[in-house]
Amino acid sequence: MNGKTIALLCAVIALSLIQSAQGQLLGSTFGYSGREGGQLMGGLGFAKIQDETYYAIQFRPEFAFGKIGVGLNVNLLYDTENGNLRTEDWDTSYDYFRVLRYLRFGNKMDPVYARVGSLDAARLGHGFIVNYYTNEASYDQRKIGMALDIDFGSFGLESIASNFGRAELIGVRSYVRPLYHLLSLPVIENFAIGATWAQDFDPDSWSGTDDETSVYGFDLELPLIRGKRLSSMIYYDWAQIRGYSNFENRSRTLGSGHAVGVGFGMGNLGGLLELSLKLERRWLGKEFTPAYFDAFYEVERFFMNENQVAQHKTDYLLSLQEDTRGFFGELYGRLLGNRVNLLGMMSWLDDMPAWYSEEEGTGAMHLAAEALDAFPSIAAHATYDKIRMGALDDLFTLDNRSVARVGLGYKMTPYLIFFVDYIWTYEETEPGSRIFRPQERIEPKLVVAYRF
Repeated sequence: MNGKTIALLCAVIALSLIQSAQGQLLGSTFGYSGREGGQLMGGLGFAKIQDETYYAIQFRPEFAFGKIGVGLNVNLLYDTENGNLRTEDWDTSYDYFRVLRYLRFGNKMDPVYARVGSLDAARLGHGFIVNYYTNEASYDQRKIGMALDIDFGSFGLESIASNFGRAELIGVRSYVRPLYHLLSLPVIENFAIGATWAQDFDPDSWSGTDDETSVYGFDLELPLIRGKRLSSMIYYDWAQIRGYSNFENRSRTLGSGHAVGVGFGMGNLGGLLELSLKLERRWLGKEFTPAYFDAFYEVERFFMNENQVAQHKTDYLLSLQEDTRGFFGELYGRLLGNRVNLLGMMSWLDDMPAWYSEEEGTGAMHLAAEALDAFPSIAAHATYDKIRMGALDDLFTLDNRSVARVGLGYKMTPYLIFFVDYIWTYEETEPGSRIFRPQERIEPKLVVAYRF
């Protein structure tokens, strides 16, 4: 794959708004909405990473006591040839702290929400700047971060920090409801004005360089219906990107864009259905992409291409030299008392930009599904991301535009499941190289799954 192809690929990835499939079983796919109760997950099996095979022992419990949630993640891989522990998982003291996957108070959208550890699907505001961001680029590159949201009624804030170990991505959205309690009209008093600032202080992770990238903007929000069973809102977002380009060897203001959206939510109806829907119309200026800090950001922020040339994500914005318009849609649902979870997202442009090749499309898609308790003997889960989609026969082709995880399990007992996972993801060729290649993994395992 030549440098032009890589540039086109990453430019289109930057247009996508999709969630990473890097999380382990039940880990990140639906992390944004939170869970009630607890679950005890563990497993024994095999893992194949590239050409090496390992015995896999996994212990991944999650506990919830009221608003408090705790998640652990212990993953031990032993080489099948020599029995040695895979050292990439335990070569720094930081690795041992990451056994604590997260500590959580409340859930997103609660008046107070706090989370320390992995950020599975972090979002600020409506997601026009930070959306479904994860600080786990891969299992070997997990970080300890934080999310903190506080809603005081008349004003509030949302915030994230990706890494306690060093200053990397920090984002804050503050908002005010100027008419709160001033008017008796329930719709108008919830009108909100927000401002967001998010910055990666060191994309290349080298302290000697000055390559920070920031995105800032403002938003307007008017909830039309705000109830436990039904909710809807209309909103507006504007954002501007400023960052360092390695190609130009300077920092400067890049492009801006704006969007108008409508959101609709249906609460838990008799324990059978919970639904959330969002649709946006987007106007994107040149050198701009929405959701700059997205699910792939930890991979895209800085890496070396095949020619050993250092590249930042901002470098690929330079190829976006046309104003574009398009749509973005998101659908989330829970069925049958949370036995089935579904998530779908898609974005597309009205017209084909000149910087696309004839074989490319403008679509980007994320699909996720989880059904552990929907069927008596079968359990299943899947996540799939695809960018630069064109024809329908291109949707489910695994290539360098795809990330996927599919697992099918047989319930040997109510709490013991034999799972086989197929994983298509990415890894660094060498630790710290910032050169990524596709990674194909097959993981059969026995999983202990108990919810309480």
